[in-house]
Amino acid sequence: MDQNQRTPRPYQFHPARTAIIDLFNLYLGRSSRQKSEEPIREPPNKTQKRVTALNRDLPPRNEQFILDFEQLQGQFPDQEQLRAVTESVLISLVVQCSSHAPRAEFILFALRNLCSIGYVNWDSFLPSLLSSVSTAEASIGQGQTMNSVSSTSQSAMVASSSTIPNSSNFQPSNPASPMPSINAIGSPAQSATEPSSFTTLSPVKSSDVSCTGQQNISRSNPSVRDNVISCLRQLSCKIILAGLESNLKPVTHAQIFSHMLNWLANWDQRQQGVNECDGAKAWKPDRVLTEWLHSCLDVIWLLVEEDKCRVPFYELLRSNFQFIENIPDDEALFTLILEIHRRRDMVAMHMQMLDQHLHCPTFGTHRYLSQAYQSVSGESVANMRCLPITYPSVLGEPLHGEDLATSIQRGSLDWERAVRCLRHALHSTPSPDWWRRVVHVAPSYRPQAQQGLTPSAVFSAEMICEATIDRIMELLKLTHSEAHCWQEWVTFSDLFFYLMKNGCIDFVDFIDKLSSRITKADLQTLRTNHVTWLLAQIIRIEIVTNVLNNDPRKVEVTRKILSFHKEDRSSDPNNVNPQCILLDFISSSQTLRIWSYNTSIREYLNHEQLTKGKQIDEWWKQVTKGERMLDYMNLDDRSIGMFWVLSHTMAQAASEAVLNWLTSAGVTELIPGSNVPSGERVMAMRESSPLPMSLLSGISINVCLKLTHQIEESLFFGQVVPSISMVETYVRLLLIAPHSCFRPHFTNLAQRNPSILNKPGVSLLLLEILNYRLLPLYRYHGKSKTLMYDVTKLISMLKSKRGDHRLFRLAENLCMNLILSLRDFFLVKKDLKGPSEFTETLNRVTIINLAITVKTRGIAEVEHMVFFQPVLDQIMGASQHMWSEKTLRFFPPLLRDALMGRMDKRGQTIQTWQQAEQTVLNQCKQLLSPSAADSYLMTYVNHSFPQHRQYLCAGAWILMFGHPENINSANLGRVLREFSPEEVTANIYTLVDVLLHHIHKELQIGHLLQDLLLKTTTNLSFLIFTHELIPLDILLLALIDRDDDPHALRIVISLLDRQELQQRVKMFCMNRGLPEHWHHSGIFKRVELQKALGNHLSWKDRYPTFFDDIAARLLPVIPLIIYRLIENDATDTADRVLAIYSTLLAYHPLRFTFVRDILAYFYSHLPNKLIVRILHVLDLSKIPFSESFPQHISSSNPVLCPPLDYFATLLMGIVNNVIPPLTSKSRSGSLGDASNNSSRVPQNKPLASSQSGPTNASEGQKAFYQNQDPGTYTQLVLETAAIEILSLPGPASQIVSSLLQIIMHVQPTLIQSSNCLQGSSSGVGQSSVLPTSPSGGSTDSLSTSRSATTASGLNYSNFVSKSGYTCQQLSCLLIQACGLLLAQLPPDFHNQLYLESARIIKESWWLTDGKRPLRELDSAVGYALLDPTWAAQDSTSTAIGNIVALLHAFFSNLPLEWLEGTHAIIKNLRPLTSVAMLRIVFRIMGPLLPRLSCAKQPFVKTLALLFHAMADVFGKNTQPSTPTEASEIADLIDFLHHAVLYEGQGGPVQSNSKPKVDILTLCGKTMEALRPDLQHLLSHLKTDPNSSIYAATHPKLAQNLS
Repeated sequence: MDQNQRTPRPYQFHPARTAIIDLFNLYLGRSSRQKSEEPIREPPNKTQKRVTALNRDLPPRNEQFILDFEQLQGQFPDQEQLRAVTESVLISLVVQCSSHAPRAEFILFALRNLCSIGYVNWDSFLPSLLSSVSTAEASIGQGQTMNSVSSTSQSAMVASSSTIPNSSNFQPSNPASPMPSINAIGSPAQSATEPSSFTTLSPVKSSDVSCTGQQNISRSNPSVRDNVISCLRQLSCKIILAGLESNLKPVTHAQIFSHMLNWLANWDQRQQGVNECDGAKAWKPDRVLTEWLHSCLDVIWLLVEEDKCRVPFYELLRSNFQFIENIPDDEALFTLILEIHRRRDMVAMHMQMLDQHLHCPTFGTHRYLSQAYQSVSGESVANMRCLPITYPSVLGEPLHGEDLATSIQRGSLDWERAVRCLRHALHSTPSPDWWRRVVHVAPSYRPQAQQGLTPSAVFSAEMICEATIDRIMELLKLTHSEAHCWQEWVTFSDLFFYLMKNGCIDFVDFIDKLSSRITKADLQTLRTNHVTWLLAQIIRIEIVTNVLNNDPRKVEVTRKILSFHKEDRSSDPNNVNPQCILLDFISSSQTLRIWSYNTSIREYLNHEQLTKGKQIDEWWKQVTKGERMLDYMNLDDRSIGMFWVLSHTMAQAASEAVLNWLTSAGVTELIPGSNVPSGERVMAMRESSPLPMSLLSGISINVCLKLTHQIEESLFFGQVVPSISMVETYVRLLLIAPHSCFRPHFTNLAQRNPSILNKPGVSLLLLEILNYRLLPLYRYHGKSKTLMYDVTKLISMLKSKRGDHRLFRLAENLCMNLILSLRDFFLVKKDLKGPSEFTETLNRVTIINLAITVKTRGIAEVEHMVFFQPVLDQIMGASQHMWSEKTLRFFPPLLRDALMGRMDKRGQTIQTWQQAEQTVLNQCKQLLSPSAADSYLMTYVNHSFPQHRQYLCAGAWILMFGHPENINSANLGRVLREFSPEEVTANIYTLVDVLLHHIHKELQIGHLLQDLLLKTTTNLSFLIFTHELIPLDILLLALIDRDDDPHALRIVISLLDRQELQQRVKMFCMNRGLPEHWHHSGIFKRVELQKALGNHLSWKDRYPTFFDDIAARLLPVIPLIIYRLIENDATDTADRVLAIYSTLLAYHPLRFTFVRDILAYFYSHLPNKLIVRILHVLDLSKIPFSESFPQHISSSNPVLCPPLDYFATLLMGIVNNVIPPLTSKSRSGSLGDASNNSSRVPQNKPLASSQSGPTNASEGQKAFYQNQDPGTYTQLVLETAAIEILSLPGPASQIVSSLLQIIMHVQPTLIQSSNCLQGSSSGVGQSSVLPTSPSGGSTDSLSTSRSATTASGLNYSNFVSKSGYTCQQLSCLLIQACGLLLAQLPPDFHNQLYLESARIIKESWWLTDGKRPLRELDSAVGYALLDPTWAAQDSTSTAIGNIVALLHAFFSNLPLEWLEGTHAIIKNLRPLTSVAMLRIVFRIMGPLLPRLSCAKQPFVKTLALLFHAMADVFGKNTQPSTPTEASEIADLIDFLHHAVLYEGQGGPVQSNSKPKVDILTLCGKTMEALRPDLQHLLSHLKTDPNSSIYAATHPKLAQNLS
């Protein structure tokens, strides 16, 4: 759009326009207007000289201009319109005359004078000018005519014929073009071939210009074009500089700033094509370019100068201007870029944690995000855990995404950190849910329709490939060292199969790099066939078969695969184990498979291997000769090995053999129950032994997948009830390969047959498998919530369905277990619409779980905080319960406050009972009399009022009080079975309320409490144990929920003490076998349905049980009873219940989590005796407790805190087993990065008492089934350390103080104890993750003698040598370990951490030493906090640096809710007395910004606290001992701007990011306490659009501009 089109029509045709143009033409030395209809003259021949006599007068003197303009002004009454027309004309003249120096100078002179009399408004003129310049530049760049603001008549202006004294320097502009002539006054160069001449060319119409000069200039001579633009920019900058002398509005400053940056950033675009032009050298654009560059820089410096602060310097930081390409060789520009870099680095430093480059995920904690991304498997992954790794941006913000991951350069620190994280993941095997979120399909496997980026991916395919090869090389080294690492190979193969099947690794690229890596390694690296076996696991995957069949490089890939084959001819024939047999034959098995793929590659195969493959077939024929069948329970090592080989070679034969074994015992008819019609027959498989884990561990993953599918066909689609051994074998297959074989059962079965779950037998079997076998597996996969939603749908369909009690109660029990297993916030309904679909029991359990989760783990993310109240309303809207004061006092404050004031409906229940009591009793007398008619029974069921039916059990209890034999129990049981499950639940809850009310009534009339409780227990035992009429688990839950009644818990204990119940529990444990069911090798015994579940649940059901039992239903209930007893201060009773039911709790699928959570929930409220009892719920021999831990918890002095050695050992256990190992090529030897972990302690290897944690765990990596709770060994070690801390008798203050004593001076202590100062100077001390540093630092850094005495009592002599790290590395990792450990503990420890950290910082000797100059103090703080790698590398760490690093490591692992407590440390540090203290405060809180940016309240509190801290030092009323200039904290000012913009964007700051109005309001209020000079530098963080560019450009605030 040209400028004519932008001129408003009223101004374009305003009568004053012509007069103003004529006036300017007069002073510019241009002639009056020519007639537009004058014909166009032909251009002269270039060989002819045209001489035109001058016939014009000299222009008037410049001083006369303002008088002439004022005279013209009086002719027009509307002064505002005259001003607008004047600005329009001036803009057109600037564009036309910029290359004509005298005219440009006059325009600048006129502008200044017109501005002085108010006829130029800079705030309207400058934006219009810049817009017109941009349009002009675009027109020139496109080779088009640039039309001026003037009308058509103006475009025909001619040059004045007046003579100019200095004619030798005068070149008139070309009147044929509205763009000034290039060879004009002030132009840097004139044509050497065409000397100056005084010529007056004929005017032309603007419409004809496109045929003449301007198009030729812009297209044929780019250097001329660039020269024109440079002159235009130069004049514009001069005008802007003149305008900046006035007080412009912030919005004008913002527009000027934006244009200047754009010009500078794109300066080189004007130079495109210069080399193509012959006249480029003649024009020499360098000088003009330099001039306008410098003018732009002058404008920018004026805008950001601190005296005026027209634009905050931070705008330069977020502009990314410093990253422009092709920076010109100009010192002034380089100076600006250098200053931007310097200040940007400071802001980025505040955003990042100390030791940022060392932080990696530990897989020991879980946090969630709400975004839903598509995973590698194509499914939607909701409630995503936080990304494990992020990459810092130029301003320090954490960034993630596939596009970012693929841009990370190999060998960079970010690459090393990413691969370090992946190595740790491949070693510790985190959940498949984790892998689904952070990896993506390799580009070569991605369909064209899915070429978009994966937003959650943070690792590229190349990173995963490198880390996988590193893990293979590491395992090879461990294998050659004769370590027992077969289980590690098996675990890795499962994960490798998962990654390859999902396309996360490019197979061809992987084979190439693996082959190259092995070739470059030591000749002894590949001595076994482990790599061949690993590749044999994946050879049937579609991706692999496609490569071997169709890829152009299939021959090359096949030859490389075959090159991994090794023959171990030196092996001892007497030492033959299954692994050796498998590895001996695996080459043959793989060769046979490749031979079957493609004929073109058969010539490269080893025929000896093909011949050897016949031995497998011969062995199989031999062992299956005739009717013989392998006895899989008594196989020797050779037979096990050969069967493993068979599974890799003949998958169908191997899977059929297993199925034949499981069905070999035949079928039998199950005896139906007494209530089942005699005509119905139930056929079931006879029991056999399930396949042992030792055999299943070596079967190929392909056969495992086949078996799981085939067994599922028998389990869920067969006509015969499966055997328990078949079910158990199926479960073991899922546990042996948790990554490869897992499937979400509800979805998987529904896809195969949508109506399959409508069959009661199928649903019962599936729910039993899920409830009693696969709960930990689902939690490991992050699928517990999905399963909970599936089960909830089933419950909602069943709860109102009459008679279906067994399936409903099993589903409810499963859902209860699922809810209690969740340790993350969850929605009870996915859409938050309507009330909860949970039952009353599940609603109550959900509230308890929320209390435990929030109190022991906090609320992780912002979305969870937002949804917390709506979810609570959903639950409580469908529940009638209110918890007692004793229970509420242990609830977290957030939940307690939300529930406070809620009215309990128990009083209403009793009132309704009293009104209906007589009617209910009359009905019960008729219904429960020995002679009650069947017709009345059905009439009651079908026609009685619902409000009466809910009191049936209460009425029966009143009638039988003390005399159970008085009622017809058979009729009562029949009626209850005819009720819906929901009605039975309501009966139990009303029964509890009525019987407790009845006890109080009886006490008032003089009955003894002991007699009343005995009668009550007798009656309940009659209902529960004798006739099994109501479910025990629901009754116990109903009773403990009435713990505000003094008799409720006594009744619960009386029921738990009943011999009938204890005998049933004993029988359950006897029949079930070992709690670790995967170790059971015998034949399972099926318990009769009625004996297992009782009359109420079994009734007419004919489908047998597998694992279900009344005693098993108590597994989620007993822990809740313990919670309630502790809440009511009945700790001795809780101890006794735990002692009685410890054998039952051994079957609890998540007992480790129960122990950890109950210790955290009741921390500081548990007696030492009960703590010990709770710990004995665990199998202590399998938990990696510290060696000295039992001594400390049994200490006779309960206030005694363990010595520092104990805590150092605990931290070393976390460093060795939880923190990802550091990688350094200097430490990796000939195997490169693969052996980085070789010097570290193996994952489960016990350590010496002087070193590290686990002393009683078995060696080697554990399989998942051995560590189902908490899921990984990494989590187990971390949670075990937390359990130890929570169990110690000393108070939290002593524990935190001890940990901080270690951290304060960890590096000097390590150096002194291990004598590694000399070693640190060697090559081993240098590491790619610890860059070299400048020399120098605070004197405290070198004062190791000062710090050594503080940490006395520590014995680090073996720590460094056995850890495999240098002292510098180990000190950083110990700090991270301590922060991670403290973040797992409840807020009691956090408060002590904030108090102790503040005390240490304030008491630092170099902060309290008043004799030291401030400059030295600031230098010391800067050295300690700016770049932590300096101290780590130079062995000069400081106490303050270590404490801040600890706080950062601690903050990074805290859930969002607990981050609100971080303000305590700043409050404890205030009032601040120096800039050094202020910097420490900002350094502590800075890295929290990315976490808090989406959380309104925490961010507001943090920002206000930072302003208050600043006011301590730079307040209006502050009297500092030494004056400090506000400019000395420019980095803190920049950071505050960044914080506000970051929060406004809700993430990394973009070019269009704007602050939020309420945050600007907060800043404006809080900065009122600051000194005026500091307020001035922060003036843009206000809501006043007349002083703030952010307010002036904000959509909601710009309207306030006057």
